[in-house]
Amino acid sequence: MVEKPVTTPELLDYFDLKQKDLLKKDSLTKYKTDSIFTSEQIEKIEATKVDYKRIMRKLSKAQKKDLLDRFTANFTYESNAIEGNSLTLKDVVMVLSENKVIEGKDLREIYETRNSRKIVDLILTNKFGPTEEDIIKMHRMLVRDMGISTGYKKIPNFLVGRKVKTALPEKVAEEMKELLKWLGKETTMHPIKKAALFHGKFERIHPFDDGNGRVGRFLINVILLNEGYAPLIIRKSQRMAYLKALEDFDNGYTRNLERFMLGKYKQTFNNFFQIYTKYLRQL
Repeated sequence: MVEKPVTTPELLDYFDLKQKDLLKKDSLTKYKTDSIFTSEQIEKIEATKVDYKRIMRKLSKAQKKDLLDRFTANFTYESNAIEGNSLTLKDVVMVLSENKVIEGKDLREIYETRNSRKIVDLILTNKFGPTEEDIIKMHRMLVRDMGISTGYKKIPNFLVGRKVKTALPEKVAEEMKELLKWLGKETTMHPIKKAALFHGKFERIHPFDDGNGRVGRFLINVILLNEGYAPLIIRKSQRMAYLKALEDFDNGYTRNLERFMLGKYKQTFNNFFQIYTKYLRQL
């Protein structure tokens, strides 16, 4: 009978440190550096990848559920609020945890919130990939019971306040296939940069009649989580900076969107995941 090797918290921490060193070295040979994704930044990002894995490993089942429930509520509230949903964070928590209908609120906002919960749950458990089939499924789940047509758009749509022209309906399928082909082939770009550029390209295509922003923000986290990184949240308070970064992207200047997404990743990791575990240590 073969005995299982004994592992202790100290030994696991030692392996985490070794893994950080290996990831740093590997990432600097694997990913191209630039003025935003510098060698120093990439090393710091790769360290968070190990830290995120360690956080999730150390949490009990109940703690992990609590953390992911909190993330889901925050992400859902902020992402929907960017699009004008009037539910407060407290409202969102009540809808998600107690399945309540908030008096005086539009039912569409309630459905949007309930539907988002199911999608985020699947994203956090890596049940979605950045595939055409999953993107269409994600949109169908988001707009359920909301009276919005599913599948790619049938008539042209426009972006209020932005001069860029979105893809014509007859071009959407082709452009989405090209976008996903680009995502699959791009191996030398850091995943956070890749997620940022994918998001900009996706929003410029605007493949659906409605729900493009929300699906686009879902997809950022699909890409990050499938690569082993923590998910991020773009907050309502950052809406103007976010829209300006997308507008700059439309005009051919991608750096602001890359910088913005990197900032949101670091902020979410530091101010959400690390703060949560720090709070637990104080109990």
